[in-house]
Amino acid sequence: MLIFLAAILYASVGQAGASGYLAAMALVGVSADVMKPAALLLNVVVSGIAVTRFRRAGVVSGTLLWPFVIGSIPMAFIGGAIYLPAAVYHPAVGLVLVATGLRMLYSAYAHEQPQPRQISREMAILVGAVIGLVAGLTGTGGGIMLAPLLIVMGWASSREAAGTAAAFILVNSLAALAGNLVNMRYLPQEVGLWAVAASAGGYLGAELGSRYLAPRTLHFLLAIVLLVAGGKLLFTS
Repeated sequence: MLIFLAAILYASVGQAGASGYLAAMALVGVSADVMKPAALLLNVVVSGIAVTRFRRAGVVSGTLLWPFVIGSIPMAFIGGAIYLPAAVYHPAVGLVLVATGLRMLYSAYAHEQPQPRQISREMAILVGAVIGLVAGLTGTGGGIMLAPLLIVMGWASSREAAGTAAAFILVNSLAALAGNLVNMRYLPQEVGLWAVAASAGGYLGAELGSRYLAPRTLHFLLAIVLLVAGGKLLFTS
């Protein structure tokens, strides 16, 4: 149920939901050995749905996307191959969740529109590499970091940022999952059911977000979930 709800919330704002899935698993005490590969797998499922939707809407910009991807894929693979013990993984993911929650809380109340600008190919590759490494290490797709950066820096409109982030999430999740295969011990039997829940939530969230729910409300709800789960990881590590 938590994964289903997380998928609804994230898909409503153009994200695949890895941070939300990590939050859900953290709240119910899922083992750290399972959290990263399971979150990546769910990310691939939901981001695949999102990319299909955004491509049909014509807001996935290959010109904007590929420099970020070139830098991120190898670093996401490396990050996914690095095994972090629970004592390190919990606070690392907790920090990512808290930082993401604070960003969501800010976006719920900020309304400034940055001036449009272009990013150089070299800078995009560097930014993609940094985000890719963090994504691989923590089991997220990186879109939750890329999308707000694109908007705040004026590199893309909100719709372009959502479409670009969805495609970025897909390729990084695949790369990180491939790297994680080196250390993956097992996946829980429930992961198939989780994937169904994430798919259903992702589809429903995309419909709700595009027609009914205000982004400000969704960002606020996401912020609460992430801050609570991130705090749980940080203070119980």
